[in-house]
Amino acid sequence: MKKGKTGGLGRGLGAFGLGSAALPAGEKAAPAAASVRAAPVEVPVDAIDPNRFQPRREFDEGALEELRDSIARYGILQPLVVRDLGTGRYELIAGERRLRAAKLACLTAVPVIFRTASDAELAEMALIENLQREDLGPMEEARAYERLLEEFGLSQEQLAQRVARSRSYIANMVRLLRLAPEVQDLLASGVLTVGQARPLLALPSHLLQSEAAEHIQERELSARAAEALVRRLLKDPHAIDRVSAGKERVRPDIFLRSAEERLTQSLGTKVCIRQGRTQGKGKLEISYFSADDLERLLALLTAADPAADGAYRTQETAHTLTV
Repeated sequence: MKKGKTGGLGRGLGAFGLGSAALPAGEKAAPAAASVRAAPVEVPVDAIDPNRFQPRREFDEGALEELRDSIARYGILQPLVVRDLGTGRYELIAGERRLRAAKLACLTAVPVIFRTASDAELAEMALIENLQREDLGPMEEARAYERLLEEFGLSQEQLAQRVARSRSYIANMVRLLRLAPEVQDLLASGVLTVGQARPLLALPSHLLQSEAAEHIQERELSARAAEALVRRLLKDPHAIDRVSAGKERVRPDIFLRSAEERLTQSLGTKVCIRQGRTQGKGKLEISYFSADDLERLLALLTAADPAADGAYRTQETAHTLTV
């Protein structure tokens, strides 16, 4: 996902006096614009509290294990950055992955450098560190932007300048938080992309957003196809029930409705016949509402085949049997 960069991340971590110490080995940072107190010192791992403003909620377990192995072999090459809380405890500013990996490696102490920072600077530095890594999830990024906007009174324009994004990019990311929770989960897990999910914001309800998201996922629709689906749903909220690979499903004719009624009467349960896109093909769905009901239906349907009798069992209480 491209992030509409305007060249570098605003002031960068160097502007906070962190320089390269805040970044994992191999990543570059801007020259330091403020001094950091003294050289690295060792502090107990258990005395370091996580950054309260850490935007990342999910950490790649495999990557952490690799970092753990590296730390166990070579030690921590880049010190963590903390601020002194004055109570024998320290709050992490940058280096959460290294701290987690150090705990996995059973280290009792880690090298740190100290930095004086306000809460606003702490939140901003945590966000910038993750953005520089370029693997922050869209929902994590959106929540981090919202927190900076709401808790520290920044305007979208001010925030955009600080993180080197356009104002419209910030606005569009924050708008993702208006999506249905289920859709946000699909975004966070990578099942949907921002391009697929963003059009859903135009839909009037979370229910319709969730239904559309499920359809996009099942049909593997592109971002452009998702936009087309939303335009269609705005004209007809029930269109999704009739959409099949971009085509209207053929409505059952009089013969099929009559067949449904006859089967419903004969089997004593709801029967639905769905006509396929190919002439003469479709699905026959028979509903059942308990294990006993399923046994009854199986007995009826397999009466001519004794070998199949009693072959099925279920613990569910309401299902559809598709024939």
